[in-house]
Amino acid sequence: MRKTTRWEAKTQADPQHSHWYVERFRRMTADGADLAGEARMVDAMLPRGGRVLDAGCGPGRVGSELATRGHTVVGVDVDPVLIDAALADHPGPTWLVGDLAELDLPARGVAEPFDVVLCAGNVLTFVADGTEVEVLRRLGRHTRPDGRVVVGFGTDRGYAVDDFLADAASAGLRLDATFATWDLRPFGPSAGFVVAVLSRADAAQD
Repeated sequence: MRKTTRWEAKTQADPQHSHWYVERFRRMTADGADLAGEARMVDAMLPRGGRVLDAGCGPGRVGSELATRGHTVVGVDVDPVLIDAALADHPGPTWLVGDLAELDLPARGVAEPFDVVLCAGNVLTFVADGTEVEVLRRLGRHTRPDGRVVVGFGTDRGYAVDDFLADAASAGLRLDATFATWDLRPFGPSAGFVVAVLSRADAAQD
């Protein structure tokens, strides 16, 4: 039986939360806010015309920016309200409803693996309790052998960085680098955010 994610629990307690979230980013976009920091970093890691899985894509903010930069984007989110907003606001990429703990895109007709799997926006802190390793394992399974998984979340969200790194190792992922921001500032003990670049531990290293 599938566990309820923390995000679903939040939206069940407040049915308007997803709609508020969508409108928040629509307002920020209309106001000219710079919302492309994650996409700029990931774009630099990709070949031209690369393949990106936006895991926990929300209303499509990051994935759509990567699509405008010429990449093929598939976005998955557990919240149908957010996926509906992505479909309405950002046509082009493939937007799918799904739980990352059950991610199996080949079973849904998306067979080709990805150059980068991006998991931004505190997504890992909203998955179901106890599914973190399984989510990370499935993200890794959807990358190419030389692909990378990029994860970002706030360090004050109840998921300790050391626990995350241990979970990533258990999921078969190797840590390549950590940063404190999407513009690559150094990570340290006092950082309020972590951006981790991971690769498959079974892939050959140069």
